[in-house]
Amino acid sequence: MIAPSRSDRMQTVQMPVMGFVSDLMREHPDTISLGQGIVHYGPPKSALQVATQTMTSSDTHRYGYVLGRLDLRDALQEKLSVENQLDSGYEVVVTAGSNMAFFASLLAVTSPGDEVILLVPYYFNHEMATHIAGCTPVLVSLNDSLTPDIEAIHEAITSRTRAIVTISPNNPTGIVYSPETLKSINRLCTKHGIYHISDEAYEYFVYDGAQHYSPGCDTGAHAHTISLFSMSKAYGMAGWRLGYMAVPPHILGDIRKIQDTNQICPAMLSQTVALAALEEGSSYCMQYMNSMAEVRKIVLQKLHSTRAPITVSHSDGAFYFFVSVDTNLDAKTLVTQLIKDHGVAVIPGDTFGMDQGTYLRIAYGALQPSTLNEAMDRLILGLETLTGG
Repeated sequence: MIAPSRSDRMQTVQMPVMGFVSDLMREHPDTISLGQGIVHYGPPKSALQVATQTMTSSDTHRYGYVLGRLDLRDALQEKLSVENQLDSGYEVVVTAGSNMAFFASLLAVTSPGDEVILLVPYYFNHEMATHIAGCTPVLVSLNDSLTPDIEAIHEAITSRTRAIVTISPNNPTGIVYSPETLKSINRLCTKHGIYHISDEAYEYFVYDGAQHYSPGCDTGAHAHTISLFSMSKAYGMAGWRLGYMAVPPHILGDIRKIQDTNQICPAMLSQTVALAALEEGSSYCMQYMNSMAEVRKIVLQKLHSTRAPITVSHSDGAFYFFVSVDTNLDAKTLVTQLIKDHGVAVIPGDTFGMDQGTYLRIAYGALQPSTLNEAMDRLILGLETLTGG
């Protein structure tokens, strides 16, 4: 009997890192997580009340419009206009999270064999999606300050390049890219006739005077800029899987095909919660920013106070610190030992493409005062013990 073969394409795709970390945490159930990028709060109570009221509605149990509810799309269009200064030249599409928005965008603008420029360290799901789409990720390292090197990006563009991907505020580094940097990348895209896919899931999470900038607001950008957003982070809706994107009108038909095939429509109940959350507005999210900033400050102080041989990258956004560790241990071994021996979980840096040296991503968005000190004490002790610091 001949066994069916596996997909050659999928053999190039890395295994999801969260599964690796989650499996270890299940074996050690008292572990405190500094791994997954989530916040400690949930959606507005008013949104949950609306969800409860509409659960029995017949519309909730039926298929919806492939691009999302019209009233939700209108609300998102208004938000994008007021907060992000995106003009009406874009089409708004509701998706099952920002990851789905990225994958749909990728499928809409590339063909198998095309190239997509990812900046290293990249978000691992972007790199995975690029392989799954049959494209080649072209990896361009950030400069020493972990910000985009415009000249290096320019040199990486070939006749097969179809898109440049940016994430600001950044995952995994937490760095917020300057408006001029993002404008420069948009100018490259204009010059070469390629797309700029701008992932802005962490748009509200900025500190110390940093400001988020949406490159899609640049003059003429709507012809080639795809802007991705998420309700997961700011509104605490990770499990509801609800994101959205602003896309050039000329790719809307292809996005519609992809959406219909992949998910038929965004979940109706999730759209109801999102619409009610938007009625609360960004002020709901902002009320948590001061406490998040305080947590961030304490995490940074503790990292700077350790005797472990670490270097903490500058971070003024998202809820991450990216740390270089001077050790002979590789990142996955270090993460494994931190969970097994010290009860604290972080994410190994090699999953973000940083395989030269040992790097860790530390996520503090889910921490509250009750877990903050214990989590950081475990991490610091673990790093000092495992590195001999």
